[in-house]
Amino acid sequence: MTDEIKYTGRYYAGSRNELLEQIKAAMSDYRFEHVLRVEAMALQLASKWNVDLEAASVAALTHDYAKERSDADFIAVIKAKALDLDLLNWGNNVWHGIVGAEMVQDELGISDQQILDAIRQHTTGAVVMTSLAQIIYMADYVEVGRDFPGVEEVRALALTDLAASVGWQAGHTLEYLVKKRVPVYPLSLLTYNAWATH
Repeated sequence: MTDEIKYTGRYYAGSRNELLEQIKAAMSDYRFEHVLRVEAMALQLASKWNVDLEAASVAALTHDYAKERSDADFIAVIKAKALDLDLLNWGNNVWHGIVGAEMVQDELGISDQQILDAIRQHTTGAVVMTSLAQIIYMADYVEVGRDFPGVEEVRALALTDLAASVGWQAGHTLEYLVKKRVPVYPLSLLTYNAWATH
């Protein structure tokens, strides 16, 4: 399906191959392979749910752009952009989405708010999520390299009831974090409350 996508310049100034080069340079081979699998799943979901394939491709390829950046890089952006200072109390799992979107905008020149919001929300979710944001949230969770109890069930659910799959992921992620006895980012809890009944 990726062969059918021709970038038009609406979301990113270059071609898909040029974006791939920029993404590949920013991450390990392991992370890059994950990103390609997320794109494949995002395109499958976008095709099913009538979401723009080009937007889905750009969002999927850039969702982990900042994942392997240093803590110092994230902290510098939080301070320079006057983002919520509570972010300083968290770490990469939260930062690479919320703060990573700022890096994607500044460094890759991607300014479409739906794409940036999809990047921001791909780990925490949000109370209100566009179809594109739901697709990136789910594609990251159920790409074919993922293997956890229930993954086939929720992968199938994402193709039959996207909102219900978002609720499934939010609930299972919350359960996982509680079992590990680690703090839960407040937005993740709000996401669960908003989507649990879908």
